[in-house]
Amino acid sequence: MDNLLSIVTFLPALAALILLVFLRGDDEAANRNAKWLALIATSATFLISLFILAQFDPENTGFQMVEQGEWLLGLQYKMGVDGISVLFVMLTTFMMPLVIAASWDVSHRVKEYMIAFLILETLMLGVFMALDLVLFYLFFEAGLIPMFLIIGIWGGKNRIYASFKFFLYTFLGSVLMLVAMVAMFADAGTTDIEQLMVHQFGSETFSLLGVQIVGGLQTMLFLAFFASFAVKMPMWPVHTWLPDAHVQAPTAGSVVLAAILLKMGGYGFLRFSLPMFPVGADVLTPLVLWMSAIAIVYTSLVALVQEDMKKLIAYSSVAHMGYVTMGIFAGNQQGIDGAIFQMISHGFISGALFLCVGVIYDRMHTRDIDAYGGLVNRMPAYALIFMLFTMANVGLPGTSGFIGEFLTLMGIFQVNTWIAAVATSGVILSAAYALWLYRRVVMGDLIKESLKTITDMTRRERAIFAPLVIATILFGVYPAPILDTIGPSVEALVSNYQTALAAAETATQVAANQ
Repeated sequence: MDNLLSIVTFLPALAALILLVFLRGDDEAANRNAKWLALIATSATFLISLFILAQFDPENTGFQMVEQGEWLLGLQYKMGVDGISVLFVMLTTFMMPLVIAASWDVSHRVKEYMIAFLILETLMLGVFMALDLVLFYLFFEAGLIPMFLIIGIWGGKNRIYASFKFFLYTFLGSVLMLVAMVAMFADAGTTDIEQLMVHQFGSETFSLLGVQIVGGLQTMLFLAFFASFAVKMPMWPVHTWLPDAHVQAPTAGSVVLAAILLKMGGYGFLRFSLPMFPVGADVLTPLVLWMSAIAIVYTSLVALVQEDMKKLIAYSSVAHMGYVTMGIFAGNQQGIDGAIFQMISHGFISGALFLCVGVIYDRMHTRDIDAYGGLVNRMPAYALIFMLFTMANVGLPGTSGFIGEFLTLMGIFQVNTWIAAVATSGVILSAAYALWLYRRVVMGDLIKESLKTITDMTRRERAIFAPLVIATILFGVYPAPILDTIGPSVEALVSNYQTALAAAETATQVAANQ
């Protein structure tokens, strides 16, 4: 099928346009039509995206199904997928129908709500498929707008503060990336990502305002991109926007934020930082690894003292993203395999945990942990599903959460045993806060009067969780489909990274001997 990537990317936007132009009114029938159209569009997008997976050849480490042509003002339109990006495309299309189904009870400005999520899906897919710097930047930045509106219009009491904090943090980080992209174009004469991945940016040490910049231009470019991707992940200490955004966002917004939007930072490191600026990445790897280790321990400890369920899970997400950045900058096969697996797995698990919070929030309209207790007595199905994803979040063997953490720790252990030891303590801390949450919300006697009439999960809610349960257990027991897909591309990435570092070291020695 020609233009398959463009069809998958822009189908949700087409559905949003149909909603905008043809759907009139704000009555119950119009709202129901908006929900059904959004659900059909996102489901169709997922089904069509399966053809991408079917046509994809994991052994081919280059970009596949490439679409290229002229765009507005002579800019290049270029899309493609490789072993690293194809699974993020699948994660996005897989999660979005579940997100729409989880929004079925929304009653305020339903049409606009569905349009925002449909546009957001197109922009997220564009990030993972874009093979041109300008196109990537447009998709990457434009994704802020629908998420800003989702938090600001349909969020909680402090939604305005949270939405502006989210927007300003992520936007300001990306301004430096834009400056770096201009410098890359000036140096390489192209915005084509494929060509930039083989272009040798300057790595000669130079002095800037009296400071020696080891790694030269590559280090400067790496830092500019790092500012954007570190905020997007988010890494410690630029993570403070995430708990606020999660707490104030509607349930569906939190699911998209945790499952997909955070992964853009990790994807950016894999697509730009390691292949394009290997010397800069190598120079700053110790800093990134220690930042990641601190993030794992610090945010796990912060999660332990939270009284709001969403805030606890949000800090848990920051800790898990610490494993991701650690695995990526280990720079070896196990580390990067583990980081990508962790991102995919975290998409299922954290999305499901936010949905678990949404289930009881819809009934009781509070996220305070102290407001609950003994739910197992009234909600046995909910208790079972919440237990599964709590265990997966901890990294229990047999769930997908274990595979990613184990591979990441294997990768980092080969690089620095001290950092590996600090990171491993995060496994114990995650068990502490996750089981503490589960114990207080679900276990014990049902004492509170307000909970005595609470009802168990509906058929719709169980149907939403079913695919997430299957994915979490399937990839925990049988991780080969993911590892086989990413393996050859990661191997090529690691090989090119090590070759570039060796060449730069040789060039430095030659220059020193002259």
